[in-house]
Amino acid sequence: MAGQSLSRLSAGGSAPASQPRTGLENEVLRRPTASGAVRVVGFACVRCSASYPATIEIDSRGCPLCREAAPANLKPVYSSPVDPLAITAKAPRSLWRYAHALPCSLEDAVSLGEGQTPLIEAARIGRALGVRNLFIKDEGRNPTWSHKDRFSTVAVSVARAQGAKVVATASSGNAGASLAAYAARAGLPCVVATFGGSATAMLAQIRKYGATVLPLAHKMDRWTLLAEAATRYGWFIASPYHAPVVGSHALGIEGYKTIAYEIVEESGGVAPDWCVLPVCYGDAFFGVWSGFQELFAQGAIPRLPRMAAAEVHGSLAQALATGRDRLEERSLAFESLAVSIGAPRSTYQALKVLRESSGRAVPVNNDGLVDMQERLARDEGIFAELTSVTPLLAIARLRDERVIAPDAHVVAVATASGLKDLDRSAGPTGDDAIFRSTGDAWDWLGRHAGALMARQS
Repeated sequence: MAGQSLSRLSAGGSAPASQPRTGLENEVLRRPTASGAVRVVGFACVRCSASYPATIEIDSRGCPLCREAAPANLKPVYSSPVDPLAITAKAPRSLWRYAHALPCSLEDAVSLGEGQTPLIEAARIGRALGVRNLFIKDEGRNPTWSHKDRFSTVAVSVARAQGAKVVATASSGNAGASLAAYAARAGLPCVVATFGGSATAMLAQIRKYGATVLPLAHKMDRWTLLAEAATRYGWFIASPYHAPVVGSHALGIEGYKTIAYEIVEESGGVAPDWCVLPVCYGDAFFGVWSGFQELFAQGAIPRLPRMAAAEVHGSLAQALATGRDRLEERSLAFESLAVSIGAPRSTYQALKVLRESSGRAVPVNNDGLVDMQERLARDEGIFAELTSVTPLLAIARLRDERVIAPDAHVVAVATASGLKDLDRSAGPTGDDAIFRSTGDAWDWLGRHAGALMARQS
């Protein structure tokens, strides 16, 4: 395994979580930050709004009061209302230009230049879907080629500021690669607990960043290992590691708010009518919605968008239909190519977004997934991961059902680059011939691509 040895990680870890805390975490969360920055003064449940002190242990179980009825994540409470667009002239050209709206100061930021990804008008594929004003937020332009960098830059910044000695995650790819990169940038060891069958390209990327990779035969064993690591050695765990899942680390999720900030800035100060994302546990979904809510609260946008979740197995659609807060685990009727969102149950935080935004959850299967990926690349020059094109299939469904109007302003968030899962998406090309001469090449073009040979006038 690449990276730090487990014996070193254990020996070098911070004090076991069972020992009394030193107060460092509370000190960091409350200490003064850059001018105009907010401070985290506590946490609140996203479901029942119960308040908790800033010193509460983030243990992946969420709100203690909601644990039995409907497990729900926590969110940070700031010392003053967040004004996302109060950007100084000297702000960096990265996600950290919004440091004043994040739970860590710019001085403590661990950055690789993430954020500021392009919002690209997608007129050709928009016409094919029946949506004239379609835009793609291309998160594949981030440093490790996925939106997870927005989470990792904040999570690792907080971890280092709190004095963590090891950061860790359970991941099938994108989250692991991202956390490994930011841990390397911060000079921290990183452990990624994964499972057999994870995309080989992603595992290679994780190892190149120097992380220790632990493939486990049983998926649930990843969480057991991380729970033990948190308790015994005080590792900073970024991902969920208890079931039912409530979401990832609440402070890291704040990084996703910046997607909404950027969409509004890039759209000339307006929010879209619809914002559509691929959704598993809803970390990015909840973060983006929180960003829009903050902008609305400050009067920066006149209205909020409706949110749509492209999911695989339908737990959100079922919860919307039944009106229940507790999501049910769904049977796995098929093996999804969109592995990043293939969990059988989503979370309350995602359900909350759909309810508050009058949104829709759209189950998406494998039908048309590879074709849509290729079409997006061919028509718009955007090569997105299979999971990242599920929003386009969801938009097509909502357009067919006349939920989305043809003139609606729609933003689809493409969360990662198509280079991430080539082992799943790339089939035989059928064009592997090697031409022995230029004449052979011209003959082939004449038979297969004659339009290329039309004379220029």
